[in-house]
Amino acid sequence: MKRFYLTAAIAAATLALPALPALAQNAEITIGITTTTTGPGAALGIPERNALEFVPKEIGGVPLKVIVLDDGGDPTTATTNARRFVTESKADIIMGSALTPPTIAVSNVANEVGIPHFGLAPFPITPERMKWSVAMPQPIPIMGKVLYEHMKAHNVKTVGYIGYSDSYGDLWFNDFKAQGVAMGMTLADEERFARPDTSVTGQVLKLVAANPDAILIGASGTAAALPQTELRERGYQGLIYQTHGAASMDFIRIAGKAAEGVLMASGPVMDPEDQPDEAATKKPGLALNTAYEAKYGPNSRSQFAGHSYDAFEILKRVIPVALKTAKPGTPEFREAIRQALLTEREIAASQGVYNFTEKDRYGLDDRSRILLTVKNGKYTLAK
Repeated sequence: MKRFYLTAAIAAATLALPALPALAQNAEITIGITTTTTGPGAALGIPERNALEFVPKEIGGVPLKVIVLDDGGDPTTATTNARRFVTESKADIIMGSALTPPTIAVSNVANEVGIPHFGLAPFPITPERMKWSVAMPQPIPIMGKVLYEHMKAHNVKTVGYIGYSDSYGDLWFNDFKAQGVAMGMTLADEERFARPDTSVTGQVLKLVAANPDAILIGASGTAAALPQTELRERGYQGLIYQTHGAASMDFIRIAGKAAEGVLMASGPVMDPEDQPDEAATKKPGLALNTAYEAKYGPNSRSQFAGHSYDAFEILKRVIPVALKTAKPGTPEFREAIRQALLTEREIAASQGVYNFTEKDRYGLDDRSRILLTVKNGKYTLAK
């Protein structure tokens, strides 16, 4: 387990005024983040960690102490990390993880102990997880709808599905059954694979034999390129749709020529340049991408970086509200954060405009999605 500290502390002056209260000198807001920087999900977690270099070091005049732990994509480790944040670090807020299964685990801890939790991966927010958790990525139904609408507009009748054999794959498969089938598509075949798998040849051969009009891949990170590549190598000529979990430059790098023509749901952070000036997501998207690509190179942008970056965009709005009624390090401050998440409206960030409610813990609408394709090795808006 790796530990990273990203702290923003105000250095004590040599001749500090004795009249200053101790609380004012030492007060800080502690944020614990568990993400996946090793293992099969590292392509998602590393950009989330990297984006923390570009978030505020203080909010409302109070320094932020940010503690980052690696969970390797393992729910058990994520649970341990979350409990350490609560018991050892006395965190005011927790975030994580980069993958759906460990995010569920962190949410369970957050709602057990009563601490605001920002999920950095899509996850099912059941009534048991609803009070203290919100999710930064777009909800599957919003992202799925743009894919199914494109399918319908291009006369797709039959769809094959291949996705992860975990809760993320289940989310997308269930959404297709709920929305895609209702729009008139039928399921031709369903196949699954595990995140660490290095081959999906057997599953792809079954999909190709079923000969659907289109194939939906319910995967994320670099592993999403595996079925994409195999499908093209096995001669599949139909439309291939990828979920927003695949939207990164690494996908193009790994899939190579096989990425050409893919249709991909994405958050707007992947292309703020082509957004109208009045789009609320344009300014924060440009700010993140400019800083990120200056540090990590051209075309290194990632919507996963947007998830952690946007959590702090939200905190810039809710922490000052919470500080009016409670002090960091107290249960009252945690509750004040939770309440502020429900009262602050139209919080603009790189991936969408957030309006959380008691029942809507994603808080996003259609402004949080775009449809991309790959042309000549680059992402461009799809038609």
